[in-house]
Amino acid sequence: WPFGIVQLPAIVYYFWLSLKARSFFFFTASNPSIEMGGLFGESKFRILKNIPKRYVAQSILIQRPITDIELWQQIESAGLQFPLIFKPDLGERGYQVKKINSKEEAITYCKNFRFNFLVQEWINLPLEFGVFYRRFPQQANGEVFSITGKEFLSVTGDGKKTLAQLIQEKDRAKLQWKKLSERWQEKLDKVINADEKFVLNTIGNHSLGTLFTNCNHLIDEELNQSFDTISKQIPGFYYGRFDLRCQTIEDLKAGRVMIMELNGCGAEPAHIYQPGYSFFKAAFEIVSHWKNIYDIAIQNKKNGIDFYTKKEALHYYRKFKEAVNN
Repeated sequence: WPFGIVQLPAIVYYFWLSLKARSFFFFTASNPSIEMGGLFGESKFRILKNIPKRYVAQSILIQRPITDIELWQQIESAGLQFPLIFKPDLGERGYQVKKINSKEEAITYCKNFRFNFLVQEWINLPLEFGVFYRRFPQQANGEVFSITGKEFLSVTGDGKKTLAQLIQEKDRAKLQWKKLSERWQEKLDKVINADEKFVLNTIGNHSLGTLFTNCNHLIDEELNQSFDTISKQIPGFYYGRFDLRCQTIEDLKAGRVMIMELNGCGAEPAHIYQPGYSFFKAAFEIVSHWKNIYDIAIQNKKNGIDFYTKKEALHYYRKFKEAVNN
């Protein structure tokens, strides 16, 4: 479904909540330690710095302007090694997130992207999830209410067709043809062995062809306690989605995870994007998502957390639009 149609009920509901809160920016109080509550314009690096190191992928912030020599010095000083993930400090939906495999690719990225960006260690673990957590300020404990599994874009060979043919025959891959043909240019004519799974993209983003699946059946008391423990160590955080990797389901439930990003109220309970998921059920869950944001923000307001002013919100909006329109 087109994004605007899926979001339409929530947009109408948002205006109603704004009237009740007497502010279009009530959402900014949902996560007091995150700029704009995490709806847009927040620094990914500052959020990661608030998470205990044992849970988070090592990351450094590259501030522009910077020379090629300075870039390489910062990467070496941090002890980071290829492959690496480069991503904008301000960004969304996989925008300009790239896996970098060499010094030459790093320099090219730096030349083509003129805003601050993160260099992050590559987490080579097999399972990736989006785990959405909420805790209402008046409650002692929070819970996980959405888990999204991520299946990376891939094709399976038959021993006869080339990689290019396999990509063109798979709907999700065909939509990514321009990017994939550039990335795998040297292997497009290669015949993929029968039953061989060829992973085309290892970045777990919907816009890059990753399949989102509903994994809410994994939610149990152990998982809730693990993510409650992690979340309570993050100052001013009440509502958002952890994008993470882990070795096994048992590790996920025990909180033995590596977090790549933490997104605030601008994130969505992405399990609704599983193919075949009911449109009406998805629309209802997005409306419920905004009800959670409102309830948390109003309680924080009562506890002394002010909503952003129009001037403050516009400041972050302009920074965000400038970055994503680079």
